[in-house]
Amino acid sequence: MWWRVTIISLAYLLLGAHFLRFDQHVLAIIAMSLPLLMLIRHSFTHTLLKIGLLVSVVFVWSVSAFNFIDMRIALQQPWLRLAIIMLSVMVFTVFAAFSTNGLNQKLRR
Repeated sequence: MWWRVTIISLAYLLLGAHFLRFDQHVLAIIAMSLPLLMLIRHSFTHTLLKIGLLVSVVFVWSVSAFNFIDMRIALQQPWLRLAIIMLSVMVFTVFAAFSTNGLNQKLRR
């Protein structure tokens, strides 16, 4: 159970750090405080965490990856390592989203 909490928290902290990099302080505070929802013992909150992570993969990480890779290609710089890193971040976030499933099962016992 503790590893699920750690993975989910790291995914949201990574998202918050991404927002901080672009001076979006309100979104960073929201993203970094969302893991506190795990303290509420209700299945709706864990579903909300999962949806938040999956939405961040689609609307934050994939858009950022496309923009960063496009910029690197336009500047005629190597872009493959960046693509691998961004893909790894997206896979980690999806894994964190599906780690919320175990939180609901552990709470029912």
